[in-house]
This record gives sequence, C-alpha cells and structure tokens, in this order.
Amino acid sequence: MSENNREIAIKLSGVKKMYKLGQIGGGTLQGDLQSWWARVRGKEDPNTMIGQKQRLVGQTFMALNGIDLTIYQGEALGIIGANGAGKSTMLKLLSKVTAPSDGEIDIYGRVASMLEVGTGFNGEMTGRENIYMNGAILGMTKAEIDAKMEDIIEFSEVREFIDTPVKRYSSGMYVKLAFSVAAHLDSEIMIMDEVLAVGDMAFQKKCLTKMREAANKEGRTVLYVSHNMNTIRQLCDRCIVLDKGKIIFDGDVEEAIDIYLGTTGVMSTYYDFLQPTQLNRNAKGKVLFKYLKTLNSADMKFYSDSRIEMEIALAAPKPLEKVKLRFEVRYQNGITSGTSFLDKPFNLLEGDNTVTLHFDTTHFVAGKYYVDLVAYIYNQFGNEEYLNGIYPGFAFEIIEDINENNELVWLPQYWGSVHLHDTVLVK
Repeated sequence: MSENNREIAIKLSGVKKMYKLGQIGGGTLQGDLQSWWARVRGKEDPNTMIGQKQRLVGQTFMALNGIDLTIYQGEALGIIGANGAGKSTMLKLLSKVTAPSDGEIDIYGRVASMLEVGTGFNGEMTGRENIYMNGAILGMTKAEIDAKMEDIIEFSEVREFIDTPVKRYSSGMYVKLAFSVAAHLDSEIMIMDEVLAVGDMAFQKKCLTKMREAANKEGRTVLYVSHNMNTIRQLCDRCIVLDKGKIIFDGDVEEAIDIYLGTTGVMSTYYDFLQPTQLNRNAKGKVLFKYLKTLNSADMKFYSDSRIEMEIALAAPKPLEKVKLRFEVRYQNGITSGTSFLDKPFNLLEGDNTVTLHFDTTHFVAGKYYVDLVAYIYNQFGNEEYLNGIYPGFAFEIIEDINENNELVWLPQYWGSVHLHDTVLVK
C-alpha cells in the first residue's frame, strides 16, 4: 500500500488497548481464584504488590487510547515516553502478542521482533535450532536459513555455544543471538524494545550500526523503544512521544526529545511512584518504590555547591540485605552527565521502609537534570541483581553562577555539564 508516493509499512487507525486492573490475569488460575475469594470476603488481595492501592481493583486502564500512526518503509522510528506511556503495549500489538481492544492495525511485511531477552526462543533447544525455528516462523525455507546461518553466528559472537541449549546462556548471550537472528533473517520490519541495554557497549554499538544499515541501505523499517536519548539520536530519523496512551508528538527527533524530557522530568518536591503510569512492571515485586520527597527545597532549584536532602519510601515483600541505590544523571539535552552511587548499602525489612539521603550537586553546572533511580543488590556470585527502577526518579535545576564581573562562569555548550576539579599549578 502506498500514500503520498511512499510505501506504507505499518498503519494504525484509532487503536485502543484496555486492561482490567485487579480482575483477572494474576498469572495463574490459582492466583486469580485467591484474589476473587479475598474480594468476596472483603479481605486484602494476597496477590497485590505491596504498596499498590486497592482502589485500582476492578478499574480499567487504557494503555493505548486512540492511536493513529502511519510508518513508511525504510523509516527508523523512535518511540519514547515515560514508564506506562504505552510504548511496550504498542510493540506487543504490532508483534501480535496481544490484540487491540478497538481500532485497526495494518502491517505490510514480515515482522521480526525482540521485546525482551530471548523472545521466541525455546530454552531446551540449541542456539542453532532456535535460528531455524525463528526462520520457519517468518516463512523462510531451510535453504534460505542455511544461507544466512554463518552471518548470524558470526554477528552473534556466540559461535562456541551455538549448539548449546539456550537455557544455559547468560542474558547477554541471549540478547546477542536474539538480535542477530532478528537482524539477519528476511523480515521487512524490525521491532526492538530496549533489550540492548543488557549487552556490552561494543555490541550495542555494533547493533546500532546494523539497524542503521537495515533502514538506510536495505530499506527495512525499524521501530525502536529506548530511554537512552543518545541511541535514539544515532538511529532514528523520526520520533514519536507517547504520554498516557496517546501520541503527543510525531516528527523531528530533537523536538521529540525536548518534549519527552519536559513531560517526564517535571520538577517536584514530591513524586508519587504508586500512580498506575509509574509502576515498573519488570520488577517482579522484589522492591517497590513508593515515593520520593525533598526535605530542603520548595522549587528544586539549587546552586552547584548544594546538596539535595531527600526521603525515599520503599516496600519489600521480604527482608533484603545490602540494598544499593544508583542515581544515573542526565543533562537537559539528554546526555549522560554521570552516576552517583550510594556510599553504603542498607537493609530493608518486610513491608514499608524509608531512607534519608543527601545527593551532592557539587560540580554540576547550570541547567536542568533528570535522575534515573535504580535499586539493586549483588547476589552470591557477585553479579548485580536488578530490583527496580524509576526513569526518571526526580528532576532538579542548578541555578547559574555569576562571578564578580557579572559574567557567566560556565559555557555548557562547549565545556559539558560537569565542572571537574581544577588542575593544580604546582610551580
């Protein structure tokens, strides 16, 4: 199908997706029956995540609320928005993982999607067998898959494990093979959620290059969801911003990023993380962020030699020891400024907990900053185990410093967003 002399790859018309919160879908029949019996008796739902408000039970949630979108062949489209904006739901609809509640979706071409680590893989099958299975799903013959096999294995960097069952793969190996399969098998449309964050930096760069080639040289359509604005800039030539299930912007990448940072980085002295759009659905209930409030500011504006005093409330379904926090800071242009780690771990009791922290703003230059908040622990093998994250957790602004001659001290467009320690003249 064509429109304005351009071939259409995907067209969404009035697409809506509604979920019923708290009614069904607990994951198992036993869980749904437990929830129903608790409601009948007026008791607390035993399957409700700690801290989730009971007023959500029985209500509906519009994950997508009237999406009209046309994507053309050869486009690299970025999809950005806050947690709960509808990004992953849209990709699931396009990948036919679920169906829309209303509206129409027309797709012209075969779709290869990677929505999470190991999507479409059978853990009992080897990497090679999973390549054949994915190719068959796309309608390819064995001969066609054989012709692509060597390129897939070479790109994936898992050659020595290709005949090993993928259930033994690390998450990084899963991603490498899954991306390689999606990128090399014959599909006109590639759909990628932010799974590349699991891979190492060198492989991420390699994947971005491959996706650019797929769009620019091979004429394939790429849809990419990411919280990393740098990768959106590198890959995409068009970007949409989702907010509360609706498209609020469709067009230039830089304009989209500015709007995204404005909607997700609203400066506030109190952030309620229990709102439906803020729940992190990948955390599996290990830790729940409830709220964050600042204790020493009425407007979240600080000088660069200040500190932000804050209280963070968390809930844990069971006691956890040596919990750590990471604060990943981005400047107003989306460029990562740096990361601050909590100086020492803390323990969480079962149920509600609060911690009081001091976030140091020393060396930050004038401008707005957005801080992603991540909770994690190290397991018995010394590996990081993700507990939960809020993207962003809070925002603040550093007020411009003026020297005695009424001159700006810093030029961030040339010198960056962090003022390093001065170099010392010894003699």
